[in-house]
Amino acid sequence: MTTPPVLSTPWTDRAEQDGRVLPDYPRPQLVREHWLNLNGRWEFSSRSADGQEHRGEQILVPFPPESALSGIGRPAERLWYRRTFEVPPGWRSGRVLLHFGAVDQVATVWVNHQLVARHEGGYSAFHADITDVLRPDGEQELVVRADDEGNRGTFPVGKQANQPAGILYTGTSGIWQTVWLEAVPPVHVERLDIGSDLRGLDVTAHVARPAGQRVEVVAAEPGGAEVARASGDPGEPIRLDVAHPRLWSPDDPYLYDLLVRVLGEDGAVVDEVTSYAGLRTVGLVRDTEGRPRIALNGRITFQHGPLDQGYWPDGIYTAPTDEALRFDLEQTRELGFNTVRKHAKVEPARWYYWTDRLGLLVWQDIPSLPVVLDNPPGPQAAPVEVSQRRFEAELAAIVTQLRGVTSIVAWVPFNEGWGEYDTARVAKELKEMDPARLVVADSGVNCCHSHPDSGAGDVYDDHTYVGPGRPLVHDHRATVDGEYGGLGLVLEGHVWPGEPMAYEMTTTQDELTRRYAEVSEDLETVVRGLGLSGAIYTQTTDVENEVNGLLTYDRRIVKVTLSVAAERNRAVIAAGAVDRAD
Repeated sequence: MTTPPVLSTPWTDRAEQDGRVLPDYPRPQLVREHWLNLNGRWEFSSRSADGQEHRGEQILVPFPPESALSGIGRPAERLWYRRTFEVPPGWRSGRVLLHFGAVDQVATVWVNHQLVARHEGGYSAFHADITDVLRPDGEQELVVRADDEGNRGTFPVGKQANQPAGILYTGTSGIWQTVWLEAVPPVHVERLDIGSDLRGLDVTAHVARPAGQRVEVVAAEPGGAEVARASGDPGEPIRLDVAHPRLWSPDDPYLYDLLVRVLGEDGAVVDEVTSYAGLRTVGLVRDTEGRPRIALNGRITFQHGPLDQGYWPDGIYTAPTDEALRFDLEQTRELGFNTVRKHAKVEPARWYYWTDRLGLLVWQDIPSLPVVLDNPPGPQAAPVEVSQRRFEAELAAIVTQLRGVTSIVAWVPFNEGWGEYDTARVAKELKEMDPARLVVADSGVNCCHSHPDSGAGDVYDDHTYVGPGRPLVHDHRATVDGEYGGLGLVLEGHVWPGEPMAYEMTTTQDELTRRYAEVSEDLETVVRGLGLSGAIYTQTTDVENEVNGLLTYDRRIVKVTLSVAAERNRAVIAAGAVDRAD
């Protein structure tokens, strides 16, 4: 690393070890034996927005060039990456796939000077079959061009900004998730769609080049006995009923192992992958006072957690290690929460693997289109047509990509009116794509740039700072405080350069803890009095100039007294665990 970070994390110096960068298997819900990680040092050239060109550099992939961990440390709009690789022995009998976890915003890919892929959208994974362009032996050449205009363009950007300030943060460009190769048979599983209920699983295996094959799915206890087996056609749901189901929940994040085989007409195994899934449902029920409440596995369950932005002072959009990625979620559990709201960003697949394993319910935001936040409050003009088209294409890709994640229980297409348009239609179509999860049509519909409440979706979401909010809507929707809190504290030596900001500033860790407890006690009263179904505290960590995190931005200090905060958070969750009407 040639660019020292403004703030280091405990994992900064571990980002590259013996040439290995984020070496963990990148797709835990569809695992094969033969794969090759292409992260590491690549040749790099770039051009910035003002036309400045830089050639002949090296970048540490997959860290974006704006980050210190990349070794570059400056923004770019047009980026060129190059490296060579060799195909491992024994891979030539089938197909070779080249995978990208995410490239922001438009990626064009060549292998051996042959175009193999062009992908739009900075949050969705993509791959290319490169078998037919590989040389017979020796080095293969991989070149990637990325084009990224940041938030002056027409793609979803979340909270990335070309000119970061306040609640908008340093933008990133180019490759920011793992790049890898995979060896597959000619007929192979491309994607698994996994749904569940309280009795079993529905597994759909999407198969490349199917020609009369069958799919067999086996569910088993973790590392143990088989509990269900069924078979069916590629591309069709296969039902597995579990005789004595053990349900997944934050209190018991139990996951079944899955083995998926593609079988030829003679019964021979054509392809084999492993996966996992939990049994759970989420929906709305009425409590004894007739109020809609969110229920997990049929039981009213209060969902309480932090707003999780997913930014890092050393890697910006990319956590330095898998341990670091897991750390934020472990701290969330230690703080007594059972939920996390992934705010305006989509994470690598391993983040969702850890929410599944650790038992955290996830509200997943769809990253928003660019918006002008320093305008007066109120609705802004609808995004231009190309922006709407790109937003909806990325939304559909994200839902398809994450549909099998057990822990995701809610989708949030719009936040505080950022890039909002056609709210009721977008929410309706999103629900049709994934009817098994809740839809929050516009988080913070009561504030900021939100359009008038459309009544769409399953949840009415209030944002009030410091709050907590007191939503009084009475219709078919559950009510939540989708954002509240924002209590700030500056700890010298652990802050980003610039003017610190928060919704309310405190001066010591003891004062912050006291105020957190006071706001939490008020929230508990609201939960009991108004039948609130969930609450999201701002936020997990400080992010750049926002200092309202429960942890510092460098993850070195928990700013509140952990035991006090955890006790309060568990008390709020307990207050929301009321009886349902039936």
